[in-house]
Amino acid sequence: MNAPTDVVAMAKAAKGAAVHLATLPAPVKNAVLVAAAEALISHSDDIERANDADLEAARAAGWNHALLDRLSLTPARIESMAAGLRHVADREDPVGQIVRGRTLDNGLVMRQVRVPLGVVGVVYEARPNVTVDVFGLTLKSGNAALLRGSKSARQTNEVLTGILQDVVEAHGLPRQTVQLLGCETHETVRDLVTARGFVDVVIPRGSARLIDAVVSSATVPTIETGTGNCHFYIDASASLDSAIAMLLNGKTRRVSVCNATETALLDAALPDPDKLRIVEALQGAGVAVHGDVDKLSAFGARDVIAADEADWAGEYLSMDIAVAVVEGVDGAVEHIARWSTGHTEAIAARDAFALREFAQRVDSAAVMLNASTAFTDGEQFGMGAEIGISTQKLHARGPLGLPELTSTKWILEGTGQTRP
Repeated sequence: MNAPTDVVAMAKAAKGAAVHLATLPAPVKNAVLVAAAEALISHSDDIERANDADLEAARAAGWNHALLDRLSLTPARIESMAAGLRHVADREDPVGQIVRGRTLDNGLVMRQVRVPLGVVGVVYEARPNVTVDVFGLTLKSGNAALLRGSKSARQTNEVLTGILQDVVEAHGLPRQTVQLLGCETHETVRDLVTARGFVDVVIPRGSARLIDAVVSSATVPTIETGTGNCHFYIDASASLDSAIAMLLNGKTRRVSVCNATETALLDAALPDPDKLRIVEALQGAGVAVHGDVDKLSAFGARDVIAADEADWAGEYLSMDIAVAVVEGVDGAVEHIARWSTGHTEAIAARDAFALREFAQRVDSAAVMLNASTAFTDGEQFGMGAEIGISTQKLHARGPLGLPELTSTKWILEGTGQTRP
C-alpha cells in the first residue's frame, strides 16, 4: 500500500530539504542550533502553557505519575533541552569524516566517508523533549526530520516544532528541515513507516507495544530502540553500602526512564542479613518489592508482592522492582539472558573474576561494572542529546548520537585507471 498523499508530500519536502542539509557547513548548522536553544528559552512561557494544557488533559484521562513525568516540561527541563542543543553544536560534525581508506597498488585512492542518512522519521510517545533532541541531532548530522509524536503531547509538540521551524527559516533553511505529522489517528504512523522511497529510516521510541507495532509493520528500514528491563546484580563480593546506593540510584532517581533498574538479582552466597538489608533499603525508599514470596521470606523479607512472568519480563516505570535470588554470576547471566530486553545490565562486585565474567557474557547494549544503570544516556556518554537507546545489533547499538545518524559512501580517486 502506498503512503497517502499528505505523508508523501511531507516526505518529499523533507527529501528536498535533506539534499540541502547534506552539504551544509558545520558553522551554519551550529549557528542554527545555538539560535534554537536561545529561542526555546525566550519562548519558555509559550512552551509551558502548551504543556500545561497537555498535562491537564492527561490528568483528566487518569494518567499515573510516571507517565505525567514523561510528559512534563518544567523550566529546568526546557533549559536542559536548550543545553542539549548547545552541546550538539559543540560536538564534531560527523558528515565528511573519513572512516577508513588506503591507496591501492594501482594508485587509486580509496576513502570511506560519513554521509547523512537522508530523511529520518521518529515515532515517539509522550516525551516532548524528543522533538527538540531529534531536531538537534538530525540537523547536525545533515538529515531532515519527520516527527510523529503522540496525541497526549500534541499541543507541546506543535509549539516546539513551530519555534524550531521559525529558527531554521530565519537562517535561510527550509522549514521542512523538521516537520510534525498529525497524531489524531494511527494511520499517520502506518503511512510513515510504509513510505518506502521517501523516508530513509524510521526510529520508534516508546513502549514495547509501540516499538513492536512499528518494527513489525514497517517497510522502511528501522533502528529499534528497545524497552529497558534493566537488571542490577549484587555479587557476594560487593561492598554492600556501595551496592545499595547504586541500586537505589538506578531504581529511584527517575522511575519513568528506560535506564531505570527494574530487577535486582541477589547472589545466593550473600549472608541472609545482607539480603534482608537490601530488600529493606528498597522498601524504605518507597519501592514495592515483587518476587518469589517463599524465597524472599526465607531470609526475613516481608510485604513481598508475588511475582509472575510479567514482573520478570517488563518495565515497571514506577516505584516497583522485581527481586530474585540467583546462584552467583552464572545464575545472574542466565536470568538476564532469559528476561532482559538487551538495554542495560549492571553488577556490583569486588571480585575481578565476577566482573570479567559478567562483562563478557552479558549480551546487552550497555554493561555497567560497579555503576548505576542510570548512566546509559547520551548526555552521560558525552554525546549531548540522543534519539534513543538502540538494542539491536546492526548499524547502531546503545545511545543513538551523531555518528549513528550517518551512513557511509566510498569515494575512489584515480588518474585514469582502468580495470584489466
